[in-house]
Amino acid sequence: MIMADSGSSEEVAVIGNTDLTSTESENNIINTMVEKGTALLRKLEINVAEAEKRTGKNTVNMQETYTVYLIEIRPAETVPEGGTPAAPDTLWRRYSEFELLRTYLLVTYPYVIVPPLPEKRAEFVWHKLSADNLDPDFVERRRVGLENFLLRVASHPVLSNDKIFFLFLTEEKGWREAVLETGFQDKADSRLKSLSAMFRVKNPDKRFTALKHYSDELNTVISQLLRVRARVADRLYGVYKVHGNYGRVFSEWSAIEKEMGDGLQSAGHHMDTYAASIDDILEEEEHYADELKEYLFYTDAVRSVCRKHELIQYELEMAAQDLAHKKQQKEELATGTVRIFSLKGMTSKLFGQESQEQRESRLATLEQSIREGEETVKEKNAECQEFVRTAWEDIERFKEQKDKDLREALIGYAIMQISMCKKGIQVWSNAKECFNKM
Repeated sequence: MIMADSGSSEEVAVIGNTDLTSTESENNIINTMVEKGTALLRKLEINVAEAEKRTGKNTVNMQETYTVYLIEIRPAETVPEGGTPAAPDTLWRRYSEFELLRTYLLVTYPYVIVPPLPEKRAEFVWHKLSADNLDPDFVERRRVGLENFLLRVASHPVLSNDKIFFLFLTEEKGWREAVLETGFQDKADSRLKSLSAMFRVKNPDKRFTALKHYSDELNTVISQLLRVRARVADRLYGVYKVHGNYGRVFSEWSAIEKEMGDGLQSAGHHMDTYAASIDDILEEEEHYADELKEYLFYTDAVRSVCRKHELIQYELEMAAQDLAHKKQQKEELATGTVRIFSLKGMTSKLFGQESQEQRESRLATLEQSIREGEETVKEKNAECQEFVRTAWEDIERFKEQKDKDLREALIGYAIMQISMCKKGIQVWSNAKECFNKM
């Protein structure tokens, strides 16, 4: 399996409340884990504390409603008992600014699996869940996702040291200008260029080919899992709400009974409580779904690293091919033998051979071009080797993170389902007691 455990024992930190009882731990909706081995997380606490809806004019001077998110950072220092924590530094950011930051990181660190942002609009929704990106529940889940994104970046051994990322956290004004001044947009590879490289690479690295194939399969599996979960949520919602009919019928029945009336009325209340509990249950389920969605979006980040490797490999192969062509030209010029049809060879036959002086001049030019070509191949080869080294180092880090996070999410989801079933059993046990007392 391409994504096996790597067995690292680095210190980790749990995002969210760590002082939990066992029950609270089971229901913790932010159980994502990040490595805490970098300077930035040791120095700063980072939170996306709240979201706020605003109205203003966009770039084409039209009125629009949008959401901004409050980022809080404070020194990660131990507060003495009875002391007051330092007031956080705060600033507001729009989702589009998070997008710009991530695009900058993707271009600047092509060998890194850059953490994904939460979805811009709700996907894999069930019928009672709003797909409106201004819906309060959706905005709250996105707030959690944006905080998770910042913590992922701040915990990364490379990304956490980026100056632009630090400015994103600390400078509300002037940050956009600073990121654009880096010129990262000029370095971005076009999709067409990447697509061309993918189809024309002659000797692809089998490890990256296998990784891309795994990423495609993981994307398919998680998509299917989320679709199944949405269908189950739809049906479960209906089943729970139908139990409210039990409550109504028992209540109406109790009105015509004397000895049995109290028991039927109590059983009806239990059924009403059971029917109402599904709203909180499915809201909690959405947070587990969001954790799966994060890795659905991570698959594209993995593919981005693979595409960059293909592009570097393609440029290396093109440089080597160009060098081989120049060497062949030199050999033909030196021996006077033309191996393949060429315009120059045909011209020589029609208009006579070159003079010795012209040949020596062309040889000198070719030799200089060959030296430059050899240097280019050497540089491209070194670039490719360095990319493979750094990318695979990050891929190994990602493998460990992925296995740990998905295992935790699936266990948490199973525990939640078990808890939900126990509550159902308890409701019917209570109803049974009510019937026994009639």
